[in-house]
Amino acid sequence: MSLADRLEEAVDIAHRAGRTIREARANQDFQQHYKKGSELVTDTDVAVDTLIAESLEQRFPGEPRLTEELTPDRDDFDLHDTLWVVDPIDGTVNFAHGLPHVAVSIAWVKNGHTELGVVHAPFLNETFTALRGSGAYRNGERIRASRATSLARSLVATGFPYNRDSRPPLLRRVSAVLMHCQDIRRNGAAALDLCDVACGRLDAYYESVSPWDFAAGLLIAREAGARTGHLYPCPSGIPEDLYGENIIVTAPDIHGELTELLQRADEDRL
Repeated sequence: MSLADRLEEAVDIAHRAGRTIREARANQDFQQHYKKGSELVTDTDVAVDTLIAESLEQRFPGEPRLTEELTPDRDDFDLHDTLWVVDPIDGTVNFAHGLPHVAVSIAWVKNGHTELGVVHAPFLNETFTALRGSGAYRNGERIRASRATSLARSLVATGFPYNRDSRPPLLRRVSAVLMHCQDIRRNGAAALDLCDVACGRLDAYYESVSPWDFAAGLLIAREAGARTGHLYPCPSGIPEDLYGENIIVTAPDIHGELTELLQRADEDRL
């Protein structure tokens, strides 16, 4: 099967998942609980993850999957082979509270490189797609990243971990960025933040997240012309496209400025 055919199948699955999410929101028939003590999960997360897993198995039998709810341990996989990386609901807290920043994220990775990505936002009626080397699209129209040249005039997005004890060290970064950028946004869905960088709504994004949160969105942003990377070197043995610690994605001309600012903030904390 060609890469374009794989993308078409992934888009169809993402749209089916999106319809399930909209129906669950409309019916308000989902239960909520917490995993790891602080991370909200709903019945809909699991139901959508199951729907996507079954659909992928039907269309791509035997291909391994890394999904947030069903297979959350990436240590069980050969990250240098082929892998579907799935977040059934990116923005679960937004979903549970009735906010629109919610997305289905599906990526396909081969030999450590993300080859295709789909991010579907069912409440915003937007579907972002990309194939490696072929550009990025929103609802079929080509998109391009911001051409911002100054951090002072840039809109920056970030996020925070569910574990409250992990938040205080990140506040120094936020303070530093706020003093040097136009403003900060915290929308609560990493995949959509990356897509907003891809289409120029945001000029930059930084955060530490899991592979299913960013794999598809990172490719979409990169294919739209954004510069992508990490604040610090990735450990050996983990492909950069699946390493979620200290991601930074920006308009090309402000990447160095924001990277240096965040690194200085970390040094001041030590």
